[in-house]
Amino acid sequence: MENTTIHIKPFNELTIDELYELLRVRSEVFVVEQDCVYQDLDGDDQTAIHVWSEVDGKTKALCRVCPAGTHMEQVSIGRVITTERGKGYGRQIMLAGIEVAKRHFNPLQIDIEAQEYAKGFYEGVGFRQSSDSFILDGIPHIRMTYIF
Repeated sequence: MENTTIHIKPFNELTIDELYELLRVRSEVFVVEQDCVYQDLDGDDQTAIHVWSEVDGKTKALCRVCPAGTHMEQVSIGRVITTERGKGYGRQIMLAGIEVAKRHFNPLQIDIEAQEYAKGFYEGVGFRQSSDSFILDGIPHIRMTYIF
């Protein structure tokens, strides 16, 4: 993979420009590309650790790692995005997110709410389906769990 930089920051250490870029990419993918109207700013960003990758100053992937009891009962990873598919950025950011969760929260497990179509992707980094299908923001999702 080309010259990739991984950034790891809690909310209160993000610069205004970094926060703007993370929110811009989330809006571009989740709202515009997926044509899904939903409340992205859900109050969990302030307690999350934000993880993103850049290549030549351009954001390629991102996620947020939330402590237990915020977005979900267990430590969770969410808002997983890659701006270019098929280049390994998604896998790289998920593996970084898992490491961040382990280092900062020492969890026994990590939960995610995965869009159903991405099940294979998440299985590829060690998650296993842990719920039946459910609709979230009009899109079929499943809960998946990573056990340490």
